[in-house]
Amino acid sequence: MNILEKIEIIDAGSEGNAVARYGDMVVFVPFGVPGDVVDIDIFRSKKSYAEGRIIRFHQHSKNRVEPFCSHFGLCGGCKWQHMDYVSQLHFKQKQVEDSLRRIAKIDDPLVRPILGSGLEKGYRNKLEFTFSSHRWFANPADGDSSPALGFHIPRRWDKVLDIDHCFLMEEPVNAIRLETRRYAIDKGMSFYDARSNKGFLRNMILRSTTGGDLMLIMVFGADEPDRILPMLYHLQAEFPKITSLFYVVNEKKNDIINDLELRHYSGSKFITEVVPPFREDFSNSKFRIGPVSFFQTNPFQSFKLFNQAAAYLSPTGSEVVYDLYTGAGAIANYISPYVSKVIGIESVASAVADAKINAALNGNTNLEFFAAEAEKLLNPEFISANGHPDAVITDPPRNGMHEKVIRTLLSVLPAKIIYVSCNPATQARDIQILKESYRLAECQPVDMFPHTQHVENVALLTLI
Repeated sequence: MNILEKIEIIDAGSEGNAVARYGDMVVFVPFGVPGDVVDIDIFRSKKSYAEGRIIRFHQHSKNRVEPFCSHFGLCGGCKWQHMDYVSQLHFKQKQVEDSLRRIAKIDDPLVRPILGSGLEKGYRNKLEFTFSSHRWFANPADGDSSPALGFHIPRRWDKVLDIDHCFLMEEPVNAIRLETRRYAIDKGMSFYDARSNKGFLRNMILRSTTGGDLMLIMVFGADEPDRILPMLYHLQAEFPKITSLFYVVNEKKNDIINDLELRHYSGSKFITEVVPPFREDFSNSKFRIGPVSFFQTNPFQSFKLFNQAAAYLSPTGSEVVYDLYTGAGAIANYISPYVSKVIGIESVASAVADAKINAALNGNTNLEFFAAEAEKLLNPEFISANGHPDAVITDPPRNGMHEKVIRTLLSVLPAKIIYVSCNPATQARDIQILKESYRLAECQPVDMFPHTQHVENVALLTLI
């Protein structure tokens, strides 16, 4: 069973792969669209599933479109570019519904129509590019020795694809990247070699806001001011739209810069995102974003997500709200004007510092933030000291809530739990446990990342 012939693609999977069936076996293949009829070369076979690649098309799906990016299929991003956007939204919604039925064991979940993105391109506010001494080629015969400035190949930590044009951020992002590459080559600067941990140029990070702020962070492999400062001067002169310019010297083997000195070169030391209020008679919220601050990478869809969380909260002004896994306190600060008190818990200390800065920036005095792991901090003593929550908002990482947190919620029994998740499967797993005392009232999927398989979901759980 190496070649399966004339197999219909029937679904789009949660990891970006398409799904087919051969008898009782599920077959996962990349770059298929439901409705395609194809021949599949199987390269891995397990008891209940197989993995393969499409080698021949007999029929193209009516929902298949031509990818708009020349790097599609190589850089690892935007895996659903070959599917029309209406179909993308359909399968993201289906992913949420299927998880709730299959994992949470809810027969008929109320899932509202997914909130699609008004921007299908240029929706991100942050990108990180990597310098590499040798660019990666899909066909080694096409290779040469020229360097690359682009994205890592999936599962290949030492391989970088040189990017000509990326559609994820608005200009001048591509122009800045290309000019940086040109300048570096012209000046004979070495690009980083991940295997030897050598090379002058390592990374460049670009961040933007909906108001037009633009931050550039250059990461160098050696502290050589005679080369660093002229390069920064050149980029600032060529691109006056850069409102904040930093650089970092990283001589480590990993690319993490949070623990390194962030050197401010020019412009503001931060950029500011402005979020419209939940209720029109209130002021906008402002969020200060530094070089390593966390903020949702699709701001326009984030505004919808914040609004949905607040709508499910339906605040009256008297609520005590716990915001678990609060990050930089975006949702906590967003709902602060409408409630009595917000308690934010986050394990990353630098994010808590940002949350406190944003609270002060907005004049929110009814928030308290704690830097700790929720499963360790959230206990009866903590709740006694900070007040019983009327509602809990939780936005955990992809692996979901810690079981101790879930058990604490089941003992404390807030009237509402508003569960924001980037992983419908782990969210459904946690909801299945919470069903002991809660019912899923409804949920609202939000498409944060067009042309990818990822979907956010906001679920409202109420006490039985």
